[in-house]
Amino acid sequence: MKLNPVLFSSNTKPLPLHSPFFLPLRTSPISPKLPLKLNLYPSAASFNLPNSIIRHGERRYRASARTSEKGGAFSSPLELEEEEDLSPNGPVYRNTLRLVECSMFAASAGLVYFLSNSLSIENYFGCFFPLPIVLSSMRWGIAGGRKTMVATAVLLLVLSGPLKALTYLLTHGVLGFAMGSLWRLGASWSVSIFLCMLVRAVGALGYVTITSFLIKENILDLITINLHATISILFTASGINIIPSMDLIYAIFGIVLLLNSVFLVFLLHLLYSVFFTRLGMRSSLNLPRWLEKAI
Repeated sequence: MKLNPVLFSSNTKPLPLHSPFFLPLRTSPISPKLPLKLNLYPSAASFNLPNSIIRHGERRYRASARTSEKGGAFSSPLELEEEEDLSPNGPVYRNTLRLVECSMFAASAGLVYFLSNSLSIENYFGCFFPLPIVLSSMRWGIAGGRKTMVATAVLLLVLSGPLKALTYLLTHGVLGFAMGSLWRLGASWSVSIFLCMLVRAVGALGYVTITSFLIKENILDLITINLHATISILFTASGINIIPSMDLIYAIFGIVLLLNSVFLVFLLHLLYSVFFTRLGMRSSLNLPRWLEKAI
């Protein structure tokens, strides 16, 4: 590309003011009747954005403005996050504390149950297996107890397999969740013991059913047959010539199962009431009058 020597020669003279090619600069202000507006940032309403997105953008813009006013380094809008309350009474701290405590309770219950089964000392520590679930329900509500129960079952599923996890749920997990939920709701001891007794009895029957399926032997029939033979021997020794019917055997079996469940649940109520009282949670308990006087 060649340059025109006429335009770039040293002899070139500036254009006179009266030249038709001279365009003078406009120094007068712009007329107020025609203001100059450049809409470089259109409003959110023109894009029909939801109100939640608009409010979130406003919060981030105010956070960036406060950062710039304090003299801090300006961050891009993508790096700015909504300010969170990290005080001990804030929701973030409470949710984190609930997660940590429920995890600790679940780990404690799962490890104690696993070690007790491994060392064959389950009968000595069986009354403490529902305790972490009850304590979690008392501190963090019904949702906390449910999460602790599920986390314990998942831990046992990983450590010992599905049979141990299901056994824990039927014999201890659901009972602890029911007791903790009823205590959290402020139910009386009579209601709590009755419902927990039913939960324990159903769990025991479920455990026997699952065991019968695994060993391919009907354990309930064996129990009823042995009970029928025992009662027949007792009647014969007493001089009563009556053969007990199977309906009577089933009724006696149900009564014995309910008595076993109610005694266990009552002892758990006493033990956990004393334990929670020592922990300073007496105000959260709905104790009967005779127990309050004794404690």
